[in-house]
Amino acid sequence: MHLLPSTNNSSAPSKALARVSALVCFGLLVVASGFQLPALAAPAPQNGASAQLAQLGRRADLRNNDVSREARDTANWVVDSGDNLGMPFLIIDKKQARVLVFSANGQLGGSASVLLGLAIGDDSVPGIGQQKLSSIRPQERTTPAGRFVASLARNLKGEEILWVDYQNAIAMHPVVTSNPKERRTERLASSSLQDKRISYGCINVPADFYRSFISPAFSATNGVVYVLPETRSNASVFASYYEVR
Repeated sequence: MHLLPSTNNSSAPSKALARVSALVCFGLLVVASGFQLPALAAPAPQNGASAQLAQLGRRADLRNNDVSREARDTANWVVDSGDNLGMPFLIIDKKQARVLVFSANGQLGGSASVLLGLAIGDDSVPGIGQQKLSSIRPQERTTPAGRFVASLARNLKGEEILWVDYQNAIAMHPVVTSNPKERRTERLASSSLQDKRISYGCINVPADFYRSFISPAFSATNGVVYVLPETRSNASVFASYYEVR
């Protein structure tokens, strides 16, 4: 968790016309012998297989990576719905303690282990972004679930971070190693999911991964960060969520 910087704060002509008025709610249907209009092409007939494919939604390109069902379904929804609004996006899979970095068109660029908030939960305590770190109790140290428009910035030390949830002081940044007793670098490499719960809520990623994937992805644009819930369903967190068929 990072302390917030201070702020001041749309046939006959008669028969044709009759048909037009009767079907106006379906668009402009104009049939008149006195006008030369291009004919509307009839849709090409589809066989069973192509018709079925036409009904399938667009999907993210996971490039044969093995990801959780929740992360895959979320990525497919983002791509099919366009919820990312043409921006790059990240998925934070809290249950698996991993981050997935996607281009604006939904191609997976990279994935890495992450460290998350100490406490299990999908909500932040009201006003936590204004509290001193020393006053935040262990059970309050959650990484909130949700959809966040994120951007790069500098923290109070001048270090680059990705602001995820500014109001609640949640950021993504290279792993913090200032306290050797916390063994954060070792925790990132551990296969134990329990080891990944250590922060006040911020998302720690390997330093080289941050430099190679996070920073370049957001260097000239905002992006969207989807933090998946761990105590609720996707549909309860993302209002327009649906499963892509």
